[in-house]
Amino acid sequence: MELQPESDAQPAIRPTQFILHSIAAPWTARRMYEYWRDSSNLESHFGLGYEGDLAQYIGTETRADANYQANRRPDGTGAVSIETASNLQHTDPWTDKQVERLIQLGVWLHQRHGIPLRICRSASDPGYGYHRLHAAWSSGGTACPGDARVRQFKNVVFPGIVARVNGPSQEDPMPTVINETQEGGPALEAGKYKQLAMANDAALLQGPCAYSATAYATVKGQAGTRVTMRFQDYHLTTKHRSLDLPMDVGTIGANGVLNVAVTRNGVLDANEVLRVEILADRAARVTWRVLRALRWST
Repeated sequence: MELQPESDAQPAIRPTQFILHSIAAPWTARRMYEYWRDSSNLESHFGLGYEGDLAQYIGTETRADANYQANRRPDGTGAVSIETASNLQHTDPWTDKQVERLIQLGVWLHQRHGIPLRICRSASDPGYGYHRLHAAWSSGGTACPGDARVRQFKNVVFPGIVARVNGPSQEDPMPTVINETQEGGPALEAGKYKQLAMANDAALLQGPCAYSATAYATVKGQAGTRVTMRFQDYHLTTKHRSLDLPMDVGTIGANGVLNVAVTRNGVLDANEVLRVEILADRAARVTWRVLRALRWST
């Protein structure tokens, strides 16, 4: 669905990045095309509807204007962009059909243009990213594509692109094995989350890396006290927190003890750390903490 005059009038780029957006509208790929065509001087290279309907509006070696300073740099490099259907607040996750299309397109861009299989470490670094990852990609600041989709990007979409490009391998890099055990822990005030530090550090892991991590804790308190945990990605530069949904990990038993464990697999950017928080609905105390993880450098 070629956009004119943009497709012919805008300058060429050498594509080095792929940036994912949410359009904050539940539109089909055709409706996005009509919007760009009729009412805006901005546009993306691709549009993706909820049902996996994928359309291309501008060639990937021509500038599109969805990414601010990443559209085209003085050296001629630029980003390929995709707008994806979402709810009006861009708070919903991508559908399974959208995820599959994003992975397919990410693989094609690597094969066609050699975009490297890494998350962009800076605003100009070649690789894959999402709109809010770097401030230079948005003129006024943005939460796009939303917390749910950032988590999907890190945990499903980007790992899916890498896995599909590489295919089965007998020479996968060996991960670093992390096994930390520490006595003691924070006192829990009823109804308030507390960081569950490991080895006296609030961060479980720091990127850039892929990981599979399990945080364990022993909690002591009154029988029947319910305990909840949640992970968060925390960016050391922007101070942005991306919180996972709370996980109910059980209630303290008649003996006054509950052993809990939560697991997360994902990817961390440079200057991003993984944290875990714990909450009890009555006063309680953490008496042991354990982290077991596999960490792959990226």
